[in-house]
Amino acid sequence: MNDDPLGRRSHTGPDLADTVGAKAARKLKAQRNPTPGVWFGLGMMGLIGWSVVVPTLLGAALGLWIDKQFPGTHSWALALLVGGLTLGCFNAWHWVAKEERAMREEQEGRDE
Repeated sequence: MNDDPLGRRSHTGPDLADTVGAKAARKLKAQRNPTPGVWFGLGMMGLIGWSVVVPTLLGAALGLWIDKQFPGTHSWALALLVGGLTLGCFNAWHWVAKEERAMREEQEGRDE
């Protein structure tokens, strides 16, 4: 370990300065990006709920209008309600997947 002619030790591990610098950088990043609180979670639930409700209600309203304008044997209201619900669920799934991906990338960035 005494490779230096002046008798100083050389080592291959991380320096104290590197360790302190990395911790300081993590702390500054955490201060810039605070952890979302309870209200953020409630807001996300509301946003996801509305992303399902709005297409469902629009589909039902359009179906009722079609049934009133063009009476027939099949219920457009029911068919478009189910279609709107399906579209809303896919919309919510896409939104949640995007948010989860962003949180995972942020977490991986924090771990480095």
